[in-house]
Amino acid sequence: MRKIYSFMLVMGLMVGILVGCSDASQDGTGENQSTKQAVNQGFPLSLQDAVGNQVTIEQKPEKIVSLIPSNTEAVFALGSGEKVIGVSENDNYPEETKDIQKIGGMEIDTEMILALQPDIVLAHESAHNSKEGIQQLKDAGIPVLIVNDAKNFKEVYTSIEMIGTAIGELDKAKEIVKTMQNKLEKIKEKAKAIKSEDRKSVFVEVSPSPEIYTTGKNTFMDEMLDIISADNVAGELDGWVKLDEESMIAANPDVIITTYGYYTGDPVKEVTGRNGWADIQAVKNDEVFDVHSDIVTRSGPRLIEGVEELAKSVYPNVFKN
Repeated sequence: MRKIYSFMLVMGLMVGILVGCSDASQDGTGENQSTKQAVNQGFPLSLQDAVGNQVTIEQKPEKIVSLIPSNTEAVFALGSGEKVIGVSENDNYPEETKDIQKIGGMEIDTEMILALQPDIVLAHESAHNSKEGIQQLKDAGIPVLIVNDAKNFKEVYTSIEMIGTAIGELDKAKEIVKTMQNKLEKIKEKAKAIKSEDRKSVFVEVSPSPEIYTTGKNTFMDEMLDIISADNVAGELDGWVKLDEESMIAANPDVIITTYGYYTGDPVKEVTGRNGWADIQAVKNDEVFDVHSDIVTRSGPRLIEGVEELAKSVYPNVFKN
């Protein structure tokens, strides 16, 4: 039951996050107004967050509270994980987060955060349910940085650099972004070997039967499929959409990818055992795979791992190394 409850919480968060990724081909560092304003890593510094607020940070933060898993993963990747003193109930990576004080889920525990006395709180543009609590934190004099709701890889780079600027690790953030860009380019280069006649159609299932949802255009998964030269069978639809089983059977995908096994059990067995699905190409050819949802949905450094795992599942002969 706990995993299913966590799955529902994550689904709620992801609805706010996965809302568009129309520019799969753009690269660049994602430098925006916030990093341009912080021309060096001297403190105090002032930067503009994702909703236009000017945030002043008096000194390099030593105590950080993160309200969403993607922010937390970025801070750890920046080498500042030991400074994180509060995380959401949905945080599960890296392993160290299990021992960090939990400060709520969809609703934040404002009193708990105030008691922790953080130097900065890393919020998120999608956290609509926390607006009142965030204002209370601001009123108490705690700097709150609202990180952008990334819609594509370029905007993920912006998120990482914004967080890096705020915690005094901009140089490290730029290194991480460059590494991500380089890895993504290598994946794209390998994908060029896939001939048009060999492209596979893929159905992505992000929630199980009977409420089956998939990802259409303007989602990270759609962008990732395009990067690896695969066709999203729901690519004409927009965002997260609910489909009936008849439509999915008619689509007859070459590959089925599920993204909820961590939370609900064995989705591959569940999919392959459904009535009427035995003749779908993916089921007949044993090409049903589960990919951990966190690495293909969280807008942080591990997204590249998600592309790699997706590529190996869809085209194992091309991406095996």
